[in-house]
Amino acid sequence: MEPTPFSLVSSIAANPLTAHQFRAEVDPEWTIGGKPNGGYLLAMMGRAAAAVGQHQHVIAASAHYLSSPDPGPVNLEAEVLRGGRSASQVRVRMEQEGRPRVEALFTTGTLDVDTKPFWEAGLPPRPVAQPDECLRIPSSSPSGLRVAIMDQVDLRIEPSTLGFANGAPSGRGELRGWLALPAGEAFDPTSLLYAVDAFPPATFEIELTGWVPTLELTVYVRALPAPGPVQVLQRAQLIDAQRVDEACYVWDSTGRLVAHGTQLAGIRLG
Repeated sequence: MEPTPFSLVSSIAANPLTAHQFRAEVDPEWTIGGKPNGGYLLAMMGRAAAAVGQHQHVIAASAHYLSSPDPGPVNLEAEVLRGGRSASQVRVRMEQEGRPRVEALFTTGTLDVDTKPFWEAGLPPRPVAQPDECLRIPSSSPSGLRVAIMDQVDLRIEPSTLGFANGAPSGRGELRGWLALPAGEAFDPTSLLYAVDAFPPATFEIELTGWVPTLELTVYVRALPAPGPVQVLQRAQLIDAQRVDEACYVWDSTGRLVAHGTQLAGIRLG
């Protein structure tokens, strides 16, 4: 039987308990080896930040992952640190069983659909392969680990950056491809927080390893995305002292950069 896709928007719902406290449910179908994806958790917390702030869109987020929550209920506490006319800052803490799991700071604002980039020459080139030229990633990994989240999303990687799947990483530390949400669900500023962390670690194209846990994740949302899947470029930048930092760029279906981010993660090679 095929797993049932669950929309991302329903899976990151933050249900209010009080004006600043929320209850949410970590969905086991949005996990990797039973542990929730860091971007998925950040999107969930972003819902709480947008709910208490004066502005409807998350435009920046920075999260520190203290310990991974298990699937099941979590509590979110949101505090407005500053409410401004054009931007506000909100702190959100995720707790489970009385223990802090994730701490995040958000900046909220209002994105205008009619804005255009003034200068974008500092961006890396956008990948050119189309979705039908890329290979969908299954939910079963070569090690036998179930990546349940891949039954929810349609994540496709260019064959030229998929050497790790055949045991022959290219050594370039780069992944390129496309991401679509269940049943054609549209991306919004909050779900872009997930998109920036949706791809496998780019380090797989250097050396295939086990889990690469995120320690800190920073995301900037730059524009309202057009309908359709998003295109992703993910790069490893430096591996040193059992840590790796990666950069991720996300373009919408019109070719506009709508989000980008960086993260620091743990890694063990050899």
